This record gives sequence, C-alpha cells and structure tokens, in this order.
Amino acid sequence: MTKQDTVIKLLLIEDSEDEAEQLISMLRNGGIALRPARAGNSDELGTQLEAQTPDIILFNLGAKGLKLADVAATANRGGKDIAVIAVTTNASEDTIVSAFAAGARALALRNRAEHVQSIVKREFEGLNMRRSVRRLESSLRETERRCDALLDSSRDPIAYVHEGMHVRANKAYLEVFGFEDFEEIEGMSVLDMIAPDDADDFKTLLKKLSKGEKPPQKLNLKAQRSDGSSFDATMEFAEASYEGESCQQIIFRQQTMNTELAKELDVLRSKDLVTDLFNRQHCLAELDRMIGDAAKGKRDQALMLVEADNFRHLLDTVGLGNADLLLGDMANLMRRHIKESDIAGRFGEHTFGVLVSGRNADEMRQLGETLRHAFEERIFEVGKQSVNANVSIGGALIGEKNANAQAVLTQASTALRTAQTEGGNRVNLFDASAKDKADEEKNRHWLTLVKDALANNGFILFYQPIISLHGAEGEFYEILLRMQGPKGEITPNFFMPIAEHHGLMPGIDRWVISSAIKALAEREKAGHKTTFFVKLTPQSLDDQTLLPWIAQQLKNARLRGDALVFEMPESKVVTSLKPARAFVTGLKQMHCGFALEQFGSGLNSFQLLKHVDANYLKLDRSFMAELPKNKENQEKIKELCDQAHHAGKLTVAEFVEDAASMSILFSCGVNFVQGNFLQEPEKIMAYETA
Repeated sequence: MTKQDTVIKLLLIEDSEDEAEQLISMLRNGGIALRPARAGNSDELGTQLEAQTPDIILFNLGAKGLKLADVAATANRGGKDIAVIAVTTNASEDTIVSAFAAGARALALRNRAEHVQSIVKREFEGLNMRRSVRRLESSLRETERRCDALLDSSRDPIAYVHEGMHVRANKAYLEVFGFEDFEEIEGMSVLDMIAPDDADDFKTLLKKLSKGEKPPQKLNLKAQRSDGSSFDATMEFAEASYEGESCQQIIFRQQTMNTELAKELDVLRSKDLVTDLFNRQHCLAELDRMIGDAAKGKRDQALMLVEADNFRHLLDTVGLGNADLLLGDMANLMRRHIKESDIAGRFGEHTFGVLVSGRNADEMRQLGETLRHAFEERIFEVGKQSVNANVSIGGALIGEKNANAQAVLTQASTALRTAQTEGGNRVNLFDASAKDKADEEKNRHWLTLVKDALANNGFILFYQPIISLHGAEGEFYEILLRMQGPKGEITPNFFMPIAEHHGLMPGIDRWVISSAIKALAEREKAGHKTTFFVKLTPQSLDDQTLLPWIAQQLKNARLRGDALVFEMPESKVVTSLKPARAFVTGLKQMHCGFALEQFGSGLNSFQLLKHVDANYLKLDRSFMAELPKNKENQEKIKELCDQAHHAGKLTVAEFVEDAASMSILFSCGVNFVQGNFLQEPEKIMAYETA
C-alpha cells in the first residue's frame, strides 16, 4: 500500500464545525492520517462529493441538515464504493437497526474514542481490500486477455499439446492447416499434422515425450494440411501449462509475412465483415479495459446495446438475402452519430453495441435518444423494399461497484429487453442509484397494498392436504396465505418481506389464526374432524398478548385446542429460543400442537427438542431432492424418523415430487406426506362445507 493509500479522505456530516473538529482530533490522536472535509446540508454534500470522492463518510445521527438514507444514496450514486459510518452517543437496538437499514456499513460510539478509531480503521481496510480485489480481478482478466490476444495475434502457428492431443491452438495454426474452428482439431493427435514420410520419426518423439524425456529445441519435418497437401516446417518445442496441466507448446515457424500484410490481417481480425464495425471479440477486450479503468476509479463510462424492434419482421420484408445489406446500412447510420472515441461493434446477430466514455449519465441518455431518433426518422432502401427500423436501446453505466464485464453485459441486456417489452422504440439506461430509487418506490407500493389488505380483509387462505401414511384419524391441512391483488392472488414471497420489515407480521398472523379458527369451527360442526397447520412468524413471539388472545378465540368458537398446530422453521426457533420456548409451553396448556419446519438442517437438530417440545417434525426439503436415486437422503430420512419416533414425535415429509418417493417414505417410517404431486394448494378443502 502506498503512502497515499494510507491517507483517508474523510467527509464528516456534522451541523457544527466544532463537533467535526472533535472527531478529526479523536482520529488523528489514534494515529490515523486524514484529509477531512465537512458538509452540513445537501448543497455542501454535493459540492464535497464533486470536489473529491471520499473513502469514508462519518454521519452524525444527531445532524439535522441531512438524513442518513439520503447521504448513503447520494454517496453510492454512480457505482461509487464509499463506506458510510453512523456515529452516535446512544446505540440502542432501534438506533442500530435504523442506521443499517438506512445504508450505514457500521456504527461507532462517539463517546468511545477507541471504538470510533477501530471502526474507521476496519472500514478503511475493508474498502482497500475491495479495491485491491477489483484491481486484481481486472489485472487477471487483462493478463488473460493479453495472453489470448498475443497468442491469437501471433503470425506464427502455435498450439498446446497434452499427451499428444491438441488442447489449444491459435488462429494462425488453424489457418496454416486449413481449419476454421478449434473444435475441428480439439482432441486430435498432433501426429495427424505430420506428413506420412516423417510420421514414424515423430511418433517415436511422442513416445519419448510421454516418458518424460525433453524434446529437441527444433525439428525439421514436413507438415500436412487438412486437404492432404504438405509443406516444409520447423517445429519448436517449449514446456508450458494449460488450465493447470503440464503440456508442450509447439510453434511452426513459417516465412515472415510483410509488415503491411500483417497489419491488414490484424485489422481484419478485429472487424466484422458484414458491418465493418468491430467484432464481438474486440469489443469484449475493450470492455475489459474499461472495466479495469472503472476499478481504478474512472467514471463516465457505459455500454449501450442497440437492437432493431421486430427484426424478424424486417427480414420477412427485405428477404434473408438482403439481411447483410440492412445490417450494414444500420451500422453506417449508427456510426455517423457517435464520436470517434466511441467504440461501435457487432455484439450479436442483429445486436449492435457502443462502448462510450467521457459522458455522464444524462449525456449517455441523450446519446441513446439521438440514436433512437435517427433510426426513427430514417427509411432504409434495401433491394426493392423501403423499411423503417425502429430500435430499442439498453445501456449500463460502468462504475466501481459493477466493475465486472459479465455484470455489465447482463445489466445492459436486461435494460434492452425491458425497453422492448415496454413497447420498443425507447431508451432504458441501467443506473444503480436510479434502481435503488425505483426499488424504494416499489416497496412503498407493496406496503400500501399490505396495509390495505389488513384493513379490508384482503387476504385469502389456501389449503394443502397433509396425508397420513398410517391411517391417522381426521383430515390434516397446511394453511397457506395469499393476498388479493389487482390482477389475482399474490404469493407471500412478494409481500411478506415488506410486511416483516415494517412490523406488520403480528397483525397478519392474527388474521390467519382467526380465519383458520372460523374455518375449523365450521368443519367441526359439519362433522369433519380437521387439523390445521398454521405458520407463525418470529415477530409474533414477542407479543405477550397473543397466547391469551388465541385461548379466547378457541373459547368463542368452542373449538378443541388440538385442532391447531402452529409451525416455525427450526432456524427461526433457534434464534428466538427463549420466547419460542415460552410460547410452546403456553400452547401445551391449550392442548395446541407445535411443529418444527425444515427439521434436520441444523448441526444437531434433536438437541433443540430438549428446549422446545414439538409434536411434529417437518423434514427439511433438501432430503427430498431426487429421493428415489439418492441413497444418502433415504438413509438420512430413515435415521431422522427412527430418532423422532424414539422421542415420541411424528414426522412430515414436504415437497413430495413423485410416486416412487411415496413408497420410500413409507418404508422409512414417515408419518405424513405433503406436496404438489399429491395436491396443489387450493381455496376449497377436499370436503368443503356448504
């Protein structure tokens, strides 16, 4: 690490300059070299971030001029990697949770100098580690790219041979021997490249190499092309490795081409012959270079993908034979509207790309709109047809956080597909900061829906049968929750995280329990003895009034307690052991049951039963994966069932996928089975009351 890297560029969010100075003195007293700045409002924050990108932002939670969430969002805008640390004198649980939720990486106690110093040092070390990893990844990609580029650009035919077989060859090697693609010679013996007159001598050499003997430095012989013709060659050998395996590098020395011809070949290798744009290989190499620059902190770079809307329809109009003409005209139009410094290429069959640098996000969008408008206005004359080719454009800003070629390609491609699915003829630019804002809007939308569902009875119960393999009396169902949405039922994975984040799960749990008790009471009156398995969330365990409320609900419905079995995942019970144990103890007094879901996923699951008296153990779904073929899972299920029965517990196998699994589960001693193979969750139970 250089001396410059040890100086922390620090931005303090403080209302008071005196308080900022206190923190600066505190850190410097701990031997931390600083280059500090302060901001007390949004204008000052913007000015400081423009002046220099800080390594760390210390945010005083008592500051009134700015909010932590806004500072974190601003700091991360454009893919920057800045460690935001909240500073407070009172670290309550709510304060800690709120700080991390707002975007802080850490929280430091202002009245403990050593704590502030250690947190700042740790976060700065972490930041430098992330930067080093990105630089190393970029350097590795660049090294690999250069090695491949060097190999492919060499005018000498070069191949790597392992145990006499080709494992790698460059373009010159393929061209010399008359092959178009490496797949044609992959795994082929190098002996096939030797003319018959020299084959026996070369075979003897290969045997010596297989015994570990060193090859000669040079070997003169006749080589043989794929068409059977031969030519004089000088082979040079060198020890090498490929993908971790030792091998031989073989070079066929040919007459040196003239300089102008070599340059012409290099240009041709980097160009797409149809459009005269750069080819995909060259563009990916340039993208890797830009990724490396981004990892070093360079900004204002992007990849933009351009694709004609309804290209298949265009082909039908102009004809397949004129497709190359149309693509060439489109490429020429695009080239006229970009700068010389931009790199335009053909990324796919009908997908163009532009690697842009030196423009900010707004300028990138403007370029996209310029290109879109140019295509919208242009009529292409192809053959005897006149066509209009509207385009969709998807782009991704390249920043320090997404300094990965595959990530950028995926983001740009996703943005392009989104533009197309929204109707086409539009520009969609992926920006991490904008995405965060969109996610925030989306979360607010879901929160409104959940609150409305709670207030207006907008939830729906679904029922999935739990089938007894040993003839247990009555019917058993698991209760599954859905939310009524504008276009149909919504599954929990969409709304549960939002409800949990905003503390709404206790209210939802009560709605489910109340509705389940009403449904049970109706079935009991109709003569159907039924047991419901009802999921409970950890947030409800802290509700001291829940157990008395359940007892009153059962009493009002005149329902037996053992008609209800509450269930929670094993991992959730472990992390909330004390309240879970108290809750289960209260359930036993009402004769309600309790089930542990995902059982067997812990290090010692049965140890948990010493603390929580569960009636049912619902086996972890991982044991059900390809059960008929997986002997290890079969043995594990049998072991769990044996231990469960010895402890007086009933077992349930969820996610049953096929008929073959049923007989295996029966022989393993499983008591109940459940899964979509048996029956998918439905709004109406098998014997619904009128």
